[in-house]
Amino acid sequence: MSTFGTVTPILRSFDTAKAREFYVDFLGFAVEFEHRFGDNFPLYLGLVHAGCRLHLSEHHGDATPGAHVRIETTGLEAFAQALARKNYQYGKPAPAEKTPWGTLELTLTDPFGNRLTFVEQPAS
Repeated sequence: MSTFGTVTPILRSFDTAKAREFYVDFLGFAVEFEHRFGDNFPLYLGLVHAGCRLHLSEHHGDATPGAHVRIETTGLEAFAQALARKNYQYGKPAPAEKTPWGTLELTLTDPFGNRLTFVEQPAS
């Protein structure tokens, strides 16, 4: 029988400063690692927040802009309120919304067109 481990999405990015502003300053991710093959090479960046890992890559062949990832979340309403209080210039998130299938969801778009949907399952 097969088993599977954690999935770490690789999202395309084009601007290190904008990526940090969105993922670190706004969303609260911490930088886990940074890698460049040399001076003036694209950045490959590892991020982590409360057990969620994302990788951002400026490398042309690693990913395509416009990806959409769903991130299982708890405490989504509090997270959404905290984001709203940050008054981020390039995004004013709406409150999390209850879906017809019972989840609570909040979708944000990063500066590169990637969408992150934070999903909270209903309490059982």
